[in-house]
Amino acid sequence: MKFIKGDLEGLWIIEPKVFGDHRGYFMESFQSEKFEAETGHKVNFVQDNESLSAKGVLRGLHFQKPPHAQGKLVRVISGAVLDVAVDIRKDSPTYGKHQSIVLTGENKTQFYIPPGFAHGFLTLEDNTLFSYKCTDFYHPESEGSLAWFDQDLGIEWGDIAPVISDKDKDAGSFASFTSPF
Repeated sequence: MKFIKGDLEGLWIIEPKVFGDHRGYFMESFQSEKFEAETGHKVNFVQDNESLSAKGVLRGLHFQKPPHAQGKLVRVISGAVLDVAVDIRKDSPTYGKHQSIVLTGENKTQFYIPPGFAHGFLTLEDNTLFSYKCTDFYHPESEGSLAWFDQDLGIEWGDIAPVISDKDKDAGSFASFTSPF
């Protein structure tokens, strides 16, 4: 595996070694000792989630508040997404900044997003299968979200009219946001 520091402190891009032949391929998608040695993050993933989405579905920008904050290791099994992490750590020099990355079933790249970031993604292909490992359990009372279209965040989603949930339609602005981190 190749570990690449993200643009914002704490984010990591992980490119697995893929061994392919006439039968298909094999790859190691996670190994805790390598992960900790390379990133300095000791993680304990306790929940795996998966979503299937049509092209143009936008999910996010979501986070869970402490003490149930989640770190996430995300990847695309098939299809493609524009994946976005927004720094919401109020004492961070990159507070309010974001990093975007394209994850696909072909490139098999993974993105580690630690607690203190809001996360979202836009599907770029039909039948996109998105998978993520979480460091804490889903806790509905701790949910938070930011408006995906917020101009203060400056995220370039492209020329889209996304399909979004009612919850995401009601997400708050960054200007009125008080970070719990």
